[in-house]
Amino acid sequence: MKRYRLDIPTLLIASAAMLMSGCSQNYDDLYNYIDEAKATYVGSVTPIPQFKPYESFAYSAAELRDPFVANVEVDQEAGEGEGLTPDSERPRQPLEAFSLDTLRMVGILEQEDNLWGLIKDSQNIVHRVQVGNYMGQNEGRITEITESGIKLVEIIPDGIGGYIEREASIAIGND
Repeated sequence: MKRYRLDIPTLLIASAAMLMSGCSQNYDDLYNYIDEAKATYVGSVTPIPQFKPYESFAYSAAELRDPFVANVEVDQEAGEGEGLTPDSERPRQPLEAFSLDTLRMVGILEQEDNLWGLIKDSQNIVHRVQVGNYMGQNEGRITEITESGIKLVEIIPDGIGGYIEREASIAIGND
């Protein structure tokens, strides 16, 4: 019996040759598929949008009055003691502890010739008010009571050291 001696480099070369021969295939079908896919999909690129050039703004109101400076001149010495001011000597009424937005008109009550408004505060207590009473935190004096609401006049700061009157109202609401 004849013995063959194989060395490792020869064995590696022989096995590499067999592997290479097993990998050689025909790729024509793959190339055909790629060509078909490229032919069917025609992509489109949206054009770049056209931007309008920047137009600078010319500020032409530099000569006008500064909106951040009060336009009413106040003479402090001549204005002292004059004009509208809250009455600090007047005794406070119970509804003056609440802001107007927390008060709700829940009804009216008519007794003889008197018309009373029924006001519910934030603590669910109902108060009876009439024309001349005060409510709200801005010296709000009631001027009119109707079936649809209560009208009042408040005294509020004007922002330049004085006070102005502002009309306010509370409409009747549903519970």
